[in-house]
Amino acid sequence: MKFFTLRATVAAASLLAAGGHAFAQAANDVPVDATLEKQITQVVKKVTDATGLEFTGYLRSGFYSSANGQAKGQYQLGGSLSHYRLGNEGDNYFEVLIGKNWDLGGGVKWGVHWMPNYYNGTTGTPQIYSDITGLSFAPNVSFWAGQRFHRVQDIHIIDQWLMQDGDNYGAGADGIDVGFGKLNLAVYSDGNSDNKNNTTNNARRANFQWRDLPVNPGGKLTLTGGIVNGTFAQGSNGGALGLLHNQADFIVPGLTNSFFLQGSTGHADIDGKFYNLDTAGVPALGAKQSRIIESINWQSGVFGGQALVGYQTIKPDNGVTTKDVSLGGRVSYGVAKNVKLLGELGLTQRKIDGQDKQNLTKGTFAVAFSPNTDFWTRPEFRIYATRANWNDAAAAAAPTGGALFGRTKATTVGVQVEAWW
Repeated sequence: MKFFTLRATVAAASLLAAGGHAFAQAANDVPVDATLEKQITQVVKKVTDATGLEFTGYLRSGFYSSANGQAKGQYQLGGSLSHYRLGNEGDNYFEVLIGKNWDLGGGVKWGVHWMPNYYNGTTGTPQIYSDITGLSFAPNVSFWAGQRFHRVQDIHIIDQWLMQDGDNYGAGADGIDVGFGKLNLAVYSDGNSDNKNNTTNNARRANFQWRDLPVNPGGKLTLTGGIVNGTFAQGSNGGALGLLHNQADFIVPGLTNSFFLQGSTGHADIDGKFYNLDTAGVPALGAKQSRIIESINWQSGVFGGQALVGYQTIKPDNGVTTKDVSLGGRVSYGVAKNVKLLGELGLTQRKIDGQDKQNLTKGTFAVAFSPNTDFWTRPEFRIYATRANWNDAAAAAAPTGGALFGRTKATTVGVQVEAWW
């Protein structure tokens, strides 16, 4: 923890020293009649352009309370689709990406990037890598090596990046122009700076992400894939394929539709990462996985939101099939300047072959304060109340560390701030 604090202090001091003058100059250059949000955006851009520094991050934290003996959140059945997160997190998380780019002349730039994080008292390093761009034979391609992830798209209300390639040691090339969209290529080993290469598989993974293919008016297609091989005590090598279509102004102006179709086998995860590798001499199974999701986002005046319907299956090698169904959404409605009401409802079901169906319903109401009342505006300061109900099968299964065990309902209240920049 002391080492983490020292690194963060040094990075922050360097950032302030390099960017202080540029920040002051940038602030003076911003028109005085600009809104606060636009002022901040313009100043940050001017500072990063002037210094080559990058400083982006994410934070959630707050006060969480529930009745004695009840969990303070994390009411979910397990899997990728069941965590409707508003008023259901009960944790503290922070990550920040700090980087510096140097201009080497002739259009060539070199950069180093470091992302520490903090989760409920535990620190980690999801990313630490270096890259170079502007080489004469590929001026628009970024070549990188280190520990890095590429996240394509998430569904925010369930806190899931459904397309990514994981935070392992690797190397790759980003932004390859193939005449129809841009291509990212990467190879990875199975270690990272947090697990110290403690897997016993000698696993390797190759990924591609072919992004933003313009396939129809207002529509873009992204294709992803991964191949995994290694020495596994159980299970097999595997592969993953994914398709994502985003459609702007779907049916009505201001509505965006996202359609996900994904599948994977063996020790390749459906998101694009490694799946269930052997660790510390404990053999782990691979699995066949499939997923289909429809998700919408909208903002119409003071009314905004996100919703989804999804279905996922997973069948471990020599195991039984689990089927997850998810239906839910979050809405926001502006009632005054800087004040909006939030409501979220999530209905999830899990069916494991040979067992009773598990059902969970979770609902949250919140009052939020933010720079404006749009759904995606952050920072957002929330006061919330949550009610969760589940059936006996869910209680008996006791998923997510036993958060549902022994009861069939729970109420939580809290105050949370969420921000990204």
